Amino acid sequence: MSEKELEPIGLLRAKGKRITPQRRLILQIIQEHKGHLNADEIHLRAKERYPRLSLSTVYRTLDLLRELGLVKELGLTTGRRYYEARPRDEHQHLICLGCGKVIEFQCAHCLDVHQDLADQHGFQIMGSRIELLGYCPECVKRSRLCSPSLA
Repeated sequence: MSEKELEPIGLLRAKGKRITPQRRLILQIIQEHKGHLNADEIHLRAKERYPRLSLSTVYRTLDLLRELGLVKELGLTTGRRYYEARPRDEHQHLICLGCGKVIEFQCAHCLDVHQDLADQHGFQIMGSRIELLGYCPECVKRSRLCSPSLA
């Protein structure tokens, strides 16, 4: 078991939760992916190693991991819920409205703006969510191929 995996497993134990093979596998899949997966994608990957795993088990496990703060649930504008390992650093998202692709980026300037706003309004910011919506290069290219007048 890796050092990165010990922290979440230890938290599950500390909260009195069982460490089932299914929970361990789902957590491992999310940590290894280093991106955003929806429940269906997690289920598909997990079934490769644990064929009898049900989609409802994936959803229940994701709910538990979210409640414990081990994964972050993102309700992106694509209408689907995505999950990522608890981020170590604040980051923002570029979201393609065409294909749903999500690109993470970090903006040091955003942290400064947040602090300025907190100071101005006496507000204690506990987190933020910044999503920039648009089209990835592949979707832009595809739309230009379909509509040459847009080029």
